[in-house]
Amino acid sequence: MAGLPPPPSKTAPTGLRPRILVVEDDEDLLRMMYRMLSTIADVAMAADGEHALKILQSGPPPDLVITDWMMPRKDGLTLVKEMKQDDRLKATPVVILTAKSAPRDVIAGINSGARHYLTKPFKPDDLISKVKKVLRLP
Repeated sequence: MAGLPPPPSKTAPTGLRPRILVVEDDEDLLRMMYRMLSTIADVAMAADGEHALKILQSGPPPDLVITDWMMPRKDGLTLVKEMKQDDRLKATPVVILTAKSAPRDVIAGINSGARHYLTKPFKPDDLISKVKKVLRLP
């Protein structure tokens, strides 16, 4: 799995693609999300929150992080909380995509700092719609 592509240069022409980091431990779902999202953005992938944090700390922040909640080594909620404590990462919007659908889980996800909360199984159009909304894409 690759890290994020370099950020666009400030002198680059307009119309550059946004950068998204997808954090998901299910390889099939990760590949599916890569295919869906790569039509609108440059996509990097991480298999868990620990790997994602290393990517995030090693370069400029992406325009969006989409993370699962339940993963080995470091879960998505912990990742979001750690991002929100890091001055470089705290403004990075996050979408939590998880099977946890109880109202208290949704509240915990939003309270952790996530901009949106989607439950699995999800409709691809719903995810694309949320991503476009966050990234302000047409």
